[in-house]
Parts: sequence; structure tokens; C-alpha cells
Amino acid sequence: MQEEGVIKFDLQFSAAEPVAVDLGELNRWRNILWKRNLIGQDPERYGGYGFGNVSQRIQPYDAACGRRAFVVSGTQTGELEELDNSHYVIVSEWDVEANRVTASGPVKPSSESLTHAMIYDLDESLQVVLHVHSPDIWASAADSGIPVTDPAVEYGTPAMAEEVRRLFRESSVGQTGIFAMGGHEDGVVSFGANVEQAGRILLKALSESGYADIQA
Repeated sequence: MQEEGVIKFDLQFSAAEPVAVDLGELNRWRNILWKRNLIGQDPERYGGYGFGNVSQRIQPYDAACGRRAFVVSGTQTGELEELDNSHYVIVSEWDVEANRVTASGPVKPSSESLTHAMIYDLDESLQVVLHVHSPDIWASAADSGIPVTDPAVEYGTPAMAEEVRRLFRESSVGQTGIFAMGGHEDGVVSFGANVEQAGRILLKALSESGYADIQA
């Protein structure tokens, strides 16, 4: 099994004060997902590492690809039920081909930051990305019509970012707003123009997978 939560990209990181961004709605939805064990930390799952992360675009919204800055929850914050701004970091630049991410904040960024970055590069209208771990959605993804990345591709790598590009090109993921990560156990990603949209997409997929508690 792949080691969960390990940063695989070249990280250019600068320590900085907590981000000055309104994250109220993002944190509200993260809490909803945390209570459903879609984000968290469990000694019986994934070697005990924390799992799941969330991000939100920040201004300037007209920035070029590779510079569409976003805030993302820090690596290994999954165990925390409640986050505040000290648990987020700004990802300001990236280069997928060079496997490089530039970030600043009080914590280092999620190991999935390249995947978040690629999604924002592919559609400038998208404002939120939610990465969770759901055995229910993941196992039923193909049968449910949810696009799935190549099982041979590892998380947090340029190859995964390119898989996301392929899905946008070859599948309906741009319209459905959700995909499963074939090579990343239980990994599921949703996205939308706002956190409500991205969150509702996840809850709908949970309902259709047979998960019982879907009340937000």
C-alpha cells in the first residue's frame, strides 16, 4: 500500500503567518465531511496517517495557469475535527512537469496539492476542491459512472495531475464534478464553483453508494 500523506513533489516552502482569507464555509463543509469519516485519521486505516484535504481559490481570479493561487489544508491535519486559518497554507505557483509547488504559511501543504492545482488550471470557474476517502464511493465508482484515474498512477505525482487532465479531456468529469483515484485507496475528489456545490456532489455520491447518513 502507498504511504499516505507523504509529499512527493519538490516543495518550495516559506514559513508565514496564518492566511488572511475567509474560510468559514470551507471549514463548515470540511466538518460535515469529517463527521462522516471522509476526512480524518484512524489507526486502522492507511497506516494510521491522516487523510483528506480541502482547498479554495483566492484572488486574483484572472491569474494564468500555474499561478491560480489557492489555500489548502495542511499536510496531516485530517485528525482535527475543527480547522482554523493556522491550519491552511497558500499555494501560489506550481509546475506540473517539473513536479514543483511553491507555498507559504504556518504549515506545509497537503500532499495532494498538485492534483488540486491541475483542477484549477483546467477550469478557471472552479473555486473549491474536496479530496476525501470513501470506501463506498470508491468501490462503486465504475458501476456508478464516476470517472476513475488509472490504477497504476500514484497520488501526489505529476502523473496523477496528467490523469486528471486526461479525465477532463476524455470523460464527463467536467460536468459531473467528481472522480475516483484508481491507484489511491478510497480516494475521491469533487469540485465546484463553490463549496456547497462540491460538497453536495459528494453527499449525492455517498447516497447512491449505499452510505446511510447523508444529512448535512
